Formats: sequence, C-alpha cells, structure tokens
Amino acid sequence: MAEHVFDVIIVGGGPGGLTAGMYCSRSNLDTVLFEKLFPGGQIVNTGMVEDYPGFEEIEGPELARKFHDHAVKFGLRVETEEVREVQSEGRLRQVVVTDRGRYVSKTVIFAAGGSPNRLRVPGEMELSGKGVSYCAICDGAFFRGEVIAVVGGGDAAVEEGAFLTNYGSKVVLIHRRDSLRAAKIIQDRAFKNPKMEFLWNTVVEAIEGDSKVTHLRLRNVATDERSRLDAGAVFIFAGFTPNSGLIKGDLQKTPAGYILTDTRMMTAIPGIFAVGDVREQLTKQITTAAGDGTTAAVAAYKYIEEHES
Repeated sequence: MAEHVFDVIIVGGGPGGLTAGMYCSRSNLDTVLFEKLFPGGQIVNTGMVEDYPGFEEIEGPELARKFHDHAVKFGLRVETEEVREVQSEGRLRQVVVTDRGRYVSKTVIFAAGGSPNRLRVPGEMELSGKGVSYCAICDGAFFRGEVIAVVGGGDAAVEEGAFLTNYGSKVVLIHRRDSLRAAKIIQDRAFKNPKMEFLWNTVVEAIEGDSKVTHLRLRNVATDERSRLDAGAVFIFAGFTPNSGLIKGDLQKTPAGYILTDTRMMTAIPGIFAVGDVREQLTKQITTAAGDGTTAAVAAYKYIEEHES
C-alpha cells in the first residue's frame, strides 16, 4: 500500500492545537491531531475561565469541549496517542512517531505545551483549581479580599505576586532562600509594595482545605520550625518545563527550552511550526495560544502551496 501522507499533523490538543486544527480542516487540509489525554490541554483542569472573549464565565472543561467540537465540525480527526518524537526528513516530509505508530505529513504544527513545575506536596493536586493555581492572570480575580500565598523567588513569582496585590488583602511570598533571584528592579518594586510580605527560608510542606484551600503547612529550612499560614489561595511559580525535547533536529530554543519561531510560527526546521506555551512569548494565555494556532494553520497552508508548486 502507498504510504499515506497527511497535509498537517498537529501535536497537542490544547487551545493552540485545536484552533490550528479548526483552521486547517476548514481549509480542506488533510489533518490529524494527536493528544495523549483529553482535548483541551491545561484548561481541562481549570475551574472557571473569565478571560476568554465572548464568555464572561465558563468552566474550563466546557470551554475545552467547545474548542474540540468546533474543530471536529470542520472534519478534524483527533486521535488519542502519545507522541514520542518529531523529526524532519525534508521540506515536505515530516515524521511523527507515537506510541502506536509512525505517521508522515507535509507539515507539523507542534502544540505540545509543557507543564508548570509542581511542589509535589500533599494537597497540591487535590486542590488544583480550588485555590491552587499556576497563573495569576487567569485566576487572581477569584480571590478578591483574601490572603494569597505565592511560592517562588524568581522574576515570575515576584512580578505575579505584585500583580495579585490588585486582588488580595495581602500577598505573602514564600521563598526557600534568604534572598530573591528576581531582577533587582523587580525586587525593589515588590519591597515597596505595602501589600506584600515575605517569608524567607521557608518551604510549603502541605496545602490543606476541604473543598478549597484554607491554609498551608510551612517549615523554616534554617530552624526546622513548623508554622501555619491561613490563605485562600496559593500561586506556585516554581518554573515551567516546555515539551520541546520531542522535536529532534537543529531547533533554536531559549536556555529554558522554549522554541524560537518567526512571525509565521515557523521553527528553524522548515515545515515545522510551534504554537502556544511551548513557544517563547510574553504570556501563557488561552487567547495567545489560539492566535498562534490561527497563524500557524494559515502559514502551513501557504507553505504547502508554495512548495508543491
């Protein structure tokens, strides 16, 4: 049998991947999307979404379902398979290896995202979306007037902590060392913020609450003293690991592993595009991922058209 060659293979079923799938399928490109779990990406685990245009309030899983159903309506094929590797064998020949087989396409839109680094403490997973969050812009407004804890000491933790003072009665930043790693100008602003407090040499040992976060169990690493912090939410900024390692080849990435693209979302490997959280950009939002997916889909169509002609 002749080898089937797709026009587009999309890796990852989050907002970026599903948006790309919708546009590709609507353009009559032979497209398949591989997602190892459930379509929707991280928004499947999000409680309420308030910052996606057109929906003042919508549950994360419901928004994920709408993304999926809209793309499938135009003919997108979605397969539950985990991608192991992506490699290029030429300008119109990309190979995607999954846990079930080997697939060939003219282009790949890589939307595999990544994962926020977790503390791996009791209560973190159980209360995710119920006061445990990894995105201040996404969830800060849900905790107006409450004490908010922030874990971390880098630029993201300090900047997001300052942002959260717009909502919380106060923000307590918990850091395992006795000084911050954030840039000095960011630190200076935080120290001058009257709504920010700092707990040094401290780690979170447990996040507790019944149906939502009510308090944290803490330990001072210098004295081994235990304490409790009453808080309605904890935002964790312990880093983010993009899944860029799945792409083999001469890929251009930042030191943190984010993929560098041009304005068409094209990576340094011709025919392979990257969108969403796996790509180097300012924010990790549903709207930006969807925008990336739109651009990549249109660019993939034009790329195929140009090289086939």
